[in-house]
Amino acid sequence: MVESLKNEIDWCRQVIDLRFEQYFCAEDDERKTLDVRYCPPPELDTETPYGRTVLQLELGFDERIILTLALLPHLCPQTLDSFFLNNKVLGRPYTEFGGWHGKSHSGFLPTCETALFILAGDNLERRIELMRLLENDQKLVSSRILQLEYGERGEPGNSAALRISSEYLEFFTTGVQNKPDYSSHFPAKLITTRLEWDDLVLEDTTKNEIEQLLTWIEHSEEILDEFGLRKNLKRGYRVLFYGPPGTGKTLTATLIGKKMDMDVYRVDLSQVISKYIGETEKNLSNIFDQAESRNWILFFDEADSLFGARTQTNNSNDRSANQEISYLLQRVEDFPGIVILASNLKSNIDEAFSRRFQSTVYFPLPEPNERLTLWKNIFQNTEVENRDEIFDYFANNYELSGGALTNVARYAAISAIMNKRKIINKLDLQQAVSKELLKEGKNL
Repeated sequence: MVESLKNEIDWCRQVIDLRFEQYFCAEDDERKTLDVRYCPPPELDTETPYGRTVLQLELGFDERIILTLALLPHLCPQTLDSFFLNNKVLGRPYTEFGGWHGKSHSGFLPTCETALFILAGDNLERRIELMRLLENDQKLVSSRILQLEYGERGEPGNSAALRISSEYLEFFTTGVQNKPDYSSHFPAKLITTRLEWDDLVLEDTTKNEIEQLLTWIEHSEEILDEFGLRKNLKRGYRVLFYGPPGTGKTLTATLIGKKMDMDVYRVDLSQVISKYIGETEKNLSNIFDQAESRNWILFFDEADSLFGARTQTNNSNDRSANQEISYLLQRVEDFPGIVILASNLKSNIDEAFSRRFQSTVYFPLPEPNERLTLWKNIFQNTEVENRDEIFDYFANNYELSGGALTNVARYAAISAIMNKRKIINKLDLQQAVSKELLKEGKNL
C-alpha cells in the first residue's frame, strides 16, 4: 500500500519538475513541444485501495495528477516547496502557481490553479480543457474524493483549494473505509439499531405507507422506466413522519435503512442553524453534497426548527430565516435520495414544504393490542412475574408509547436490582408506569 503511494508521489514529483523545466528553462521551440504527459504514470497495484479506486473510476493521467496533488500536503508536503519560488521581477509569488497558506501548516497548499499550471502550463486551450475536470459533475468531485474549498465570493473559481476528503485519505493510507462521523463540519450522525424489522409495531395504515416507501426505494428505477415516468418524476422521495413523541418515527427511519442496506444519517439541526447569515446554507450544503454521491437516507428529527412556517419579513433576521427555508426547499426537492422529516405536529411544518412531500405518515399512539405486542417484545428476554396477566392489565389500562415503555423497562429493572431480585414484579412496573405518566402530566 505504501509502495504504491510512494510510486505515485515520485511520478507526480517528476511531472512537477518537468513543468518547471518547461516553463523556466527550456528555449521557446522546446517549450512548444515539451509535454508533461510524456512522463508515464507508474503501473497501478490494483490490490491497494488507491489502485482499486483509480481503476474503478477509470481515472486518466490528468485526474491521477490532480488526486496525487491533493494527497501531497498530507503525505509528502516538501514536494510542493518549489512553488514558494518568487518572481524576481515583481518581488512576489507567481500568480500562475495558485496555492493557499494555512494557519498552522507552513507548507504550500495546492489549489485548482496549481493543478492547471502543472498540467497545462501557459497553454490556454489545454487549460480550458482541464478546467472541466474540476467541475462538480466530474469523477473526482462527484464521488466526494476531492472537495473544492472556495474563498471569498467573487474570486476566480480556480482559486479553490484542492482538499482530499478525510474518508478517502484514511482509506488510501490504512485500507479502512470509515463512514463520515459527526463533527462541526459535518453535523450529521449515523444512527443504527440492534432491533429488527419484526420488532417494529405499527398500526395498519402507517405500515401500508411505510411499505409504499420501501417499494419506491427498491423499484424506483423500474417505476421510472417501465411506466414511462422518468421525464415527469424526480428520483428523490420526501416523507414526513409526524405524531406524538415515542411512537417510533426515529426507529422506523433506522429500520428502513437497515432493511434496504442504506445508511441513515440524523441531521443535528442545532448545529446546522447558525446566527450568521449564510452559515446555515453552507452547513446544509455540506451535508447534501456528501449525501448525493452515497446511498444515504437523510433524517431530520424535530424538523420544525428549520422547516417551520416562514415569517413576515419585518427585519433582516426574518429575511435570513426565510432564505434558509427557501434554500432548504430547493436542496431537498433536488436531492436524488430519500429525505425523512420527523415532527410532533404536522401543522408546524411550512405549508409550501408540505406540498412537496410524496408521503405524510402519521404515527399515532398505539392501541391496546399494539401496546400488548410492545410489552411482550420489550420484555421478551426478561423474567417477569405473572407476565401474561400483568402485560394484559397494563396494555389495556395505560396509554403509553413504545418510547415510554422502554423507559418503563429501565425503571422496573432498576427497582428489581435495588430490591435484590432478578425477577420484575407488578409493583416494579406500577412504579415505573407511574413515573412515566407523571412526565406526561398524568396520574396512575
